[in-house]
Amino acid sequence: MSGNILLWQVIVLTFYSMYQIIDDLTFISSLAQPVWAGLITGAVMGDVTKGLIIGGSLQLTVLGVGTFGGASKIDANSGTILATAFSISSGMNAQTAVAAIGVPVASLMIETDVLGRFTNTYFQHRIDRTIEEENYHAFERNYLYGAIPWALSRGIPVFIALQFGGGLVTEIVKVLDTKMVWLSNGLATAGALLPAVGFAILLRYLPVKKHFAYLILGFTLTALLTTVFTNVQNLGTSMAKVSSSFSNNFTALPMVAISLIGFSFALNAYKRDVGNLPSSTDSQQNGPSQPEQSEQKNTKDEDGEIDGDED
Repeated sequence: MSGNILLWQVIVLTFYSMYQIIDDLTFISSLAQPVWAGLITGAVMGDVTKGLIIGGSLQLTVLGVGTFGGASKIDANSGTILATAFSISSGMNAQTAVAAIGVPVASLMIETDVLGRFTNTYFQHRIDRTIEEENYHAFERNYLYGAIPWALSRGIPVFIALQFGGGLVTEIVKVLDTKMVWLSNGLATAGALLPAVGFAILLRYLPVKKHFAYLILGFTLTALLTTVFTNVQNLGTSMAKVSSSFSNNFTALPMVAISLIGFSFALNAYKRDVGNLPSSTDSQQNGPSQPEQSEQKNTKDEDGEIDGDED
């Protein structure tokens, strides 16, 4: 087989790609997320760090992307699997792999998603017929059969790409690293900017106007604490070079600490909003006027943001 991806790795990643779409539609265990796809693929390929970088980048890229009314969306999971596998096997830069493989594959997988939905209608019609016939055992079987087209819509393209695309990706990497370094650098820059695009999309749909003070406070705390911890880390590194007896380990500010700070503010805001909700007694006293208040609450401002929906 061409490339450095072993057959067992292809099989494991193919089965994971088939499972992740089923998980996303049924169990929702969070394993169907790009960051998990990067972690699992990185572990299978032998480089968890690069897998987390690619998975995290694509997770942030699609942070604000959602579906409404059952519409198809880009499959960032499959893009993460292929980008991570080919990046590790061919030595491609992680950010370049995100822009050159992850995003294009995620976009192309929309077509296989539509095909999976279309094929699944066959089992849906069979289920309708079994309900009319009151054949509930057949109903259960056909319900499970419906998972087959969904799984194959991811498994087949991922298997073909991993099994037969390694050689092509290796040659592309050689060209990017020699004759087209300018393109490789451009793709790496684009890959690094994509998470910012995801944040921008997310902020567009979040109630930023309502909680703008928290946004400013979070940004300020992150900037201040990152600066302080970075300076402390640099100071510790310099002292360790001067004195061999100085062995304390100074690390950068973990994102977990920043996340906990944000969680504390979010929890306070949630408690405040819950405290302002009318009680059941008030609802009974208000009577018929309550629906009118609900309708007035969910209004849309001039910029398109829906007020009250976040409650």
